[in-house]
Amino acid sequence: MKKKILAIILAAAMLLTLAACASTAAPSENQGTSAETPASGETAEGKTYVVGICQLAQHVALDAATQGFKDALVEELGDAVTFEEQNASGDIPTCSTICTGFAASNVDLILANATPALQAAVSATQTIPILGTAVTEYGVALDIEDFNGTVGGNVSGTSDLAPLDQQAQMLLELVPDAKTAGILYCSAEPNSVYQSDVVKQYLENAGLTVNVYTFADSNDVSSVTATACAECDALYIPTDNTAASCTEAINNVAEPAGIPIVTGEEGLCKGCGIATLSISYYDLGVTTGKMAAKILTGEADISEMPIEYFQNPVKKYAAERCAALGIDFDAVSKAFEPYCTKITTLTTAESFS
Repeated sequence: MKKKILAIILAAAMLLTLAACASTAAPSENQGTSAETPASGETAEGKTYVVGICQLAQHVALDAATQGFKDALVEELGDAVTFEEQNASGDIPTCSTICTGFAASNVDLILANATPALQAAVSATQTIPILGTAVTEYGVALDIEDFNGTVGGNVSGTSDLAPLDQQAQMLLELVPDAKTAGILYCSAEPNSVYQSDVVKQYLENAGLTVNVYTFADSNDVSSVTATACAECDALYIPTDNTAASCTEAINNVAEPAGIPIVTGEEGLCKGCGIATLSISYYDLGVTTGKMAAKILTGEADISEMPIEYFQNPVKKYAAERCAALGIDFDAVSKAFEPYCTKITTLTTAESFS
């Protein structure tokens, strides 16, 4: 009897040993997947990422978008992400040099801040994921016919397109006696051309004569602005990067001439405008950073990610400049309540950093 019990114990011990060996030699399918695929917002152990940032120019809007992007990505990935950040200082060919360098060093992702940066990145690589930000219309920027909201391939991003019809309506409301309006922008920026076309049509439908004034680069901003101010009752400037870098030069001409300017974004408004219906470029950057984290960790496929848009533009105005031009904003602010979620007073460039 004792021999029989001992035999049973030995057999059971052998079975347990075999089971343990099998478990060690062949982990389950679920265990293997868990080790290789990090959860959302996490990185695989030891995995690091290098993100190249190409920013077209240094000005308030683009700086804010880049900062929001970096803050969001660091919040998601922590020390696992590092940045190679370069600024083209407004020189479009330099964007190509920067992005070609990123492609050569095989960074893990490229942030292209502004339309020329996006175009340069797309020309530089068809494999490295590219996220655009502060790009108004991707179909226009990338020459995509019948654009449906998703670029596909290795490109996605966020758009800074604000309601153009509502911006045009602001000009009509704020300068009700205007007969001739001018649109001022850089001819080298295709998204500025797009915005100009839309706003021009809207203002013409409202009965205004609309003239378009373009400058090739920053060198002729002052002279073109002077011509526009001499021939128009009010001006509109879209989200144009060259103009955003030259607000002081524009204001030095427009303010003495007494010409009000409605702008496409907040930085422009603070520098030379009276009002804007603007997005938050920092928040736009944050959205782009969260998209980047999903791409880098494998949570999302960039080829299937639609362009994301800012949903809650805010009407802002430069109170000092409005007062100097005799614009009673208390009276007209009610007219804008249907167009925005918040009305905010801006200080002008002297106190803005």
